[in-house]
Amino acid sequence: MSRDAERGGTGHFIAQRVTSAVLALLAPWFVISAALTMPDAGYGSAIAYLSQPLNSVALILLVGAGLYHMSLGMQEVIDDYIQKPFTRSFLLLLNALVPLALAAASLFAVLRINFGA
Repeated sequence: MSRDAERGGTGHFIAQRVTSAVLALLAPWFVISAALTMPDAGYGSAIAYLSQPLNSVALILLVGAGLYHMSLGMQEVIDDYIQKPFTRSFLLLLNALVPLALAAASLFAVLRINFGA
């Protein structure tokens, strides 16, 4: 176990539980609201749905919470099962950068839909 895992265990645990609660609220809301307000599953309906500010903000929060929750879980797996220091460091770096890149791309896509191209 790494020193970071030993010192930040409680905060890590709480962050996982908070993101789980946020996801438990936002995911069903997203599915239900999309199903009720989109007349079909077409591109135009999706754009119209995401053009509404409440839906856009909720989707950004959903994606952000999901990526952060994923990153927390992967960090725990890496800390627990990867023994080689270089491999662990490399995977932890990837675990920080990949969700960050995905979050940036998602944010860009949603904002582009809202503010036009």
